[in-house]
Amino acid sequence: MKFSTIGTSWITESFIEAAQQSGKAELLSVYSRAGEKAEEFAKKHGASQWYDDIDEMLGDRSDFIYIASPNSMHAEQILQCLEKGKHVFCEKPMAITEREWQMVKQAADKENLYIIEGYRHLFSPNYQQLKKNLSKAGEIRSALLQYVQYSSKYDAFKDGKQPNVFSPAFAGGALMDLGVYPLSMAIDLFGEPEEVDYFPVKLDNGLDGSGTLVAAYRDFCITIMCSKIAQARIPSEIHGEDGTWTMDHLAPITSLAFYDRKSKTAEERAGHQSENDMVYEVEAFVDMIKDNNREYYEELMERSLLTVKALEKARKKAGIYFQ
Repeated sequence: MKFSTIGTSWITESFIEAAQQSGKAELLSVYSRAGEKAEEFAKKHGASQWYDDIDEMLGDRSDFIYIASPNSMHAEQILQCLEKGKHVFCEKPMAITEREWQMVKQAADKENLYIIEGYRHLFSPNYQQLKKNLSKAGEIRSALLQYVQYSSKYDAFKDGKQPNVFSPAFAGGALMDLGVYPLSMAIDLFGEPEEVDYFPVKLDNGLDGSGTLVAAYRDFCITIMCSKIAQARIPSEIHGEDGTWTMDHLAPITSLAFYDRKSKTAEERAGHQSENDMVYEVEAFVDMIKDNNREYYEELMERSLLTVKALEKARKKAGIYFQ
């Protein structure tokens, strides 16, 4: 399948590399609001065409569009792509509000097109290993999932600039940028939480530089830590009555250990996976389209809906609003 890209950041480069590695998708064209940047990026990655007009780009021969623009632009650009008959692969978060999610889902259904949200960690073999064997831990009683990573853009923010990831205008902040990883994982494993509460550490502009989210389920709670202004060194854990799953990182999981409480032994369960773990979501997306697998698509979209609902509820309860 041929695809075009919106966005010219490092994540777009990673996606292009993953698509090439998969052998299932080929880069056709590149869009950027800056024409020179679009041309430079296209030539660097072997695209035959480049555009600074999004409507012109959507008129070419691409089968799907990869979107990696600022968060606040995602829903509008998805709708533009769907109107032109393009499938869409959008980086997380696909939508900022449940209303936006409903709009893009209805538009995709009307055109019989597919959308996928870029949660690369949930497609990787090591995560699938965890999901398949989660029951070994027995009755789940708690979990600590963290994505605490100092942002390369934070120093610029402290110098008075406002990078997109720290901008209310572009729906930035720790929860939207990093907290979505552990939250989407929790929802994929355990379903919709009964309640969510978010306790942010706010920056001068009102956005969350870091925060702790508590997702309450009937018999257990999950504590989610996210930050773009600090660096963690601890693993993530899921605690059950019979044992504990430990992950070195959530995206990607390179070490996955199970500790058996009764035998007091630990076993490493992570296997080999691609260094660029985006390859697995590319493969899943292309296969879903080619197989016309609507059942799988509805499963993925339900997870996206529950995630955006929890995100919206948590940040609004915490007094975080976007322009």
